[in-house]
Amino acid sequence: MTENRLQTAFVAIDAANSADPNMEKAEGADQPKELLYGQRMSACLDQLAPDAPETVRLAVRAQHIERWKMPRGDYPEGKKGYHRWRTDLGRYHAERTAEIMAAAGYGEDEIARVKDILQKKKLRSDPDVQLMEDVICLVFLEYYFEDFAAKHPEEKIIDILRKTWAKMSPRGHEAALALDLPTASRKLVEKALAA
Repeated sequence: MTENRLQTAFVAIDAANSADPNMEKAEGADQPKELLYGQRMSACLDQLAPDAPETVRLAVRAQHIERWKMPRGDYPEGKKGYHRWRTDLGRYHAERTAEIMAAAGYGEDEIARVKDILQKKKLRSDPDVQLMEDVICLVFLEYYFEDFAAKHPEEKIIDILRKTWAKMSPRGHEAALALDLPTASRKLVEKALAA
């Protein structure tokens, strides 16, 4: 029963993210960006914590559900606008995932738990929220960091890497250091950790 509910929810999350108009090339083909992101998140979680609770597996898959519907450009520039956007996004992801979970047969307690994880409540004290944060950071480093780094000055990249590292657990650090990063990316990580 549980595995059926999970698969039903995954199919619905993937269907929602398949509507993303933004495409990313992967394995030689254009794919909807957030669909690809969700699948990368799940694959990373499966490697990092194959015994992760179902609630974490759901939160990880839905972490960017329909993200394109709330563009950053709709919010004011600067830190305040950025934080408001991130907070609103977290709330939207939580509500959208709650709808999908309810339709798949999940109960109120499980839905509330996933909503808390998606909104990163108690990041430092909740191991499930921390696990999702580790996966977010690892997926960023493995798939998105190289392109991101090419668009920004090195000092900004070093600062972002330090902040990213600070959000991760020791298990996340270990997994990050084991990633097969391109040479330039690895050097930036080493530089950020050296200071």
